Amino acid sequence: MATPKIRPLLYAMMSAFGVGLTFIALIMLSQAAQNSENFDQLANSILWVNILCLFVLMVLLVGNLFRLFRDYQQNIPGSRLKAKMVGMFVGLAIIPLLIVFYFSMQFINRGIDTWFNVEVETGLDDALTLSRNALAMQMRDHLSATEQIAQRLRETNSSQFIYEIGKLREEIGASEITLFGRNSRILATNSDLSVNNVPSRVSNEVMMQIRQNRPYVSLDPLSNDAYEIRTAVPLVAENMPDIIGIIRARFPVSQRIGRMVNSIDSSYTDYKRIVYLREPLKRTFSLTLTAVLMISLLASIFGAFVLSRRLVSPIQNLVEGTKAVAKGDFDMRLPVPGKDEIGFLINSFNEMTKGLSIARKQASLSQNLVEAERANLEIILASLSTGVISLESDLKIRTANKAAGSILNVDFSESRGELLSNLAKEHNVLNELFVVIKKYLDEGNMVWHEQIIVHSDTGRRILTCACSDLSNDTMENEGLVVVFDDITIQIQSQRDAAWGEVARRLAHEIKNPLTPIQLSAERVRRKYLNTMPKEDAEILDRSTHIIVEQVAALKEMVNAFSDYARSPDMEIVTINIAILLREIIDLYQEQESKINITFDIDSDDLKFDADPGRIRQIIHNLVRNSIEAIPEDIAGTISVNVKQCDINNIKMIEICIEDNGSGFDKNSLGQIFDPYVTSKSKGTGLGLAIVKKLVEEHMGFIEAENAKKQGAVIKIFMPENEKMREKMISSFKHKKDNGVHSL
Repeated sequence: MATPKIRPLLYAMMSAFGVGLTFIALIMLSQAAQNSENFDQLANSILWVNILCLFVLMVLLVGNLFRLFRDYQQNIPGSRLKAKMVGMFVGLAIIPLLIVFYFSMQFINRGIDTWFNVEVETGLDDALTLSRNALAMQMRDHLSATEQIAQRLRETNSSQFIYEIGKLREEIGASEITLFGRNSRILATNSDLSVNNVPSRVSNEVMMQIRQNRPYVSLDPLSNDAYEIRTAVPLVAENMPDIIGIIRARFPVSQRIGRMVNSIDSSYTDYKRIVYLREPLKRTFSLTLTAVLMISLLASIFGAFVLSRRLVSPIQNLVEGTKAVAKGDFDMRLPVPGKDEIGFLINSFNEMTKGLSIARKQASLSQNLVEAERANLEIILASLSTGVISLESDLKIRTANKAAGSILNVDFSESRGELLSNLAKEHNVLNELFVVIKKYLDEGNMVWHEQIIVHSDTGRRILTCACSDLSNDTMENEGLVVVFDDITIQIQSQRDAAWGEVARRLAHEIKNPLTPIQLSAERVRRKYLNTMPKEDAEILDRSTHIIVEQVAALKEMVNAFSDYARSPDMEIVTINIAILLREIIDLYQEQESKINITFDIDSDDLKFDADPGRIRQIIHNLVRNSIEAIPEDIAGTISVNVKQCDINNIKMIEICIEDNGSGFDKNSLGQIFDPYVTSKSKGTGLGLAIVKKLVEEHMGFIEAENAKKQGAVIKIFMPENEKMREKMISSFKHKKDNGVHSL
């Protein structure tokens, strides 16, 4: 807060600043009145300068008026004298200001009206209409010439198109004529430009109009005030109504006509802009003049306050000082005006504020120690990979560390003090955790430990949760703390290891006796089938046939077990993904004629480092699953899309396989990659589990979801090369150390 010695200087500086702004506004207003072209540049500046000046004076005046009214109501010495001086200044200043304001308004309104002439506006309208009609006539003539070219080309042999187009271009004076085929491919072109200048493609607007069998013509601006007329007409077969091509022609407009058109259009636009600004100009000048009047009036009123302030300054400073102390400003010090009674009073005030300031600093030091301890605790919580949420007794959020937000997919940065139930309504995973917490609280259990399953957008996740209360020594409940961790990856790893061991043992135990069983059944069939009665022979034939079929099915299952349980010894080579996938898709397309399989890739030269045998197995399994999921009574479609993508600065190859089959069961969507989880009547349930294992061997990951309309979508993401694979491993380690449980 300014001291009594500084405050008069500050008021004088602000007053001088306001007066300076007023003179600047008047000078700018005078320039704008002399030349209307300066209006756009100066109008906003004039208005803002006046507003700023008004603001400065209003700030000063409002403060002084408020102080005067308060002093007058409280009968403070000097307040009545100050009120009389302000009244005299207002009376002396308002009458001449109103007279000047009236005559200035009359001058502005009549002066602006003399700027406009009706005959000039009519002449500009006629010139603009004439220029547009001239250009429209040229456009019609050039379009007619293009249509005649189409007629002549329709009667010309296709081998003569290039020669004929060159001849026709010179006849009609076009700068370029191009003939496009049905697929927008250039069939012939002739131009007066350089040989290396390739004609541009046909725009969508032209294509849309030509498909409606309508000609196209447009006037396009070029550089250097030049224009160009572009026409396009369909080329129709001689004996058929089908459109077999598009003829596009470009005609230059002379620079002289272009400059004239631009000059007329610019002059017309400038005049219309001035006409449009006629009334706003009046209003702006009137508003500015009104602002100047207000500034002058406010400046006069403020002068009265400046002259009367010194009479009551010491007492008013003391009042301001007491208010500052009441607001908590204990560093307030007032200058001592002298050694009289007022000086003694101000000295006592300064001693009092000094004692209060010392006491507040001691309290602030204690508060800082508490805050430091809180900050240390927050640092410890932030470094944990386990999620921690502390709640008030009414379940309002007190604190939540970074790992809690990562695990629950919730931003807790601005949720302090918010009810956990309100935040849970907007986040599915947090809502499921809240239901568990609420259940135990309703049962009266403040301390509990449980492993729960939640469902997020990426599938099912397993959380291990523990809760403790925060009761103090007086047994008052001050809230609770919930600690949880995402153990989905650990559980999945343990499950995969267990299933791998089961698969290895089953493959070993079952595979050995299968071949003797099959050979024995076939031997019995050959030896006794022809020696037995017909009825017994049919039974033997059917039984041995069933044994052989079931042995084959068991062998297929054993092979699936072996694929799932085998060790990840891979032969990484650089492969062309487009060639590999096309071979697989062509194979299935020949076998499944009722299903349309499409393939799309960013580039046919897209390569990445992988084991080709395992990539083939991945695609085989996924395409076969899609085929089996499509009902026989619908037209099946399978789309395979490959593209490059960037995930967390790691270059990846994304393979997306989408079908229109029955899709996944929503209840088991988070478990479809687990072994023996399947919705099909046939199969071992190991297909997607093997696919997931093969993808993870390449340090990739796989996602599954239902399509928006119908069917299923499988997305595979694998690093592009060994360098990206190493970055992927480093990313996993970093995220695990920081409590992040997903890519």
